[in-house]
Amino acid sequence: MPPRNGSIDTSPLAVYPGSFDPVTNGHLDIIQRAARCFPRLLVAVVANPSKQPMFTLERRVELLREVCADMPNVEVDRFEGLLVEYVRRRQAQIIVKGLRIVSDFEHEFSMAVLNRKLRGGADTMFVPASIEYAYVSSSSVKEVFALGGDIADFVPPVVLRAMAALRAPAVTSPARRKEGDQS
Repeated sequence: MPPRNGSIDTSPLAVYPGSFDPVTNGHLDIIQRAARCFPRLLVAVVANPSKQPMFTLERRVELLREVCADMPNVEVDRFEGLLVEYVRRRQAQIIVKGLRIVSDFEHEFSMAVLNRKLRGGADTMFVPASIEYAYVSSSSVKEVFALGGDIADFVPPVVLRAMAALRAPAVTSPARRKEGDQS
């Protein structure tokens, strides 16, 4: 995001990438903590072709923008392809990754080393999850939601409303009802 006065912003830029499907309070915790560490934080929503998303890429970006609206140094963007290419394009200095459990570290550490090699110097900063969110993942939230469980403690209110809207029964048009009518 260019500064309003037209000058070039040279303050360090950190990128926090993820699919954020849905964004959880654990994600929000990492965003808030990283935003305190960096003058500019870019939350980058990835289009991951190997996942079947609950929300479209555009909707995830919208939800994150709402969730991050009160953080002036946080920008939300989207990208496709390699993270390192996106980081290079945006001229970011560091990648931020949240860690919940040991297995997260094993995967994220190998990705950090690979990204550093591919990028030629982009470091990754690992931010451990706050204890109250260490067990929260987007996958577990989606599973609990699909089974009818209460997810209010795991997602921001705007995300809870968006997910509830997905659960609402579809309204059937009168013409459609007539087709399926067996009487």
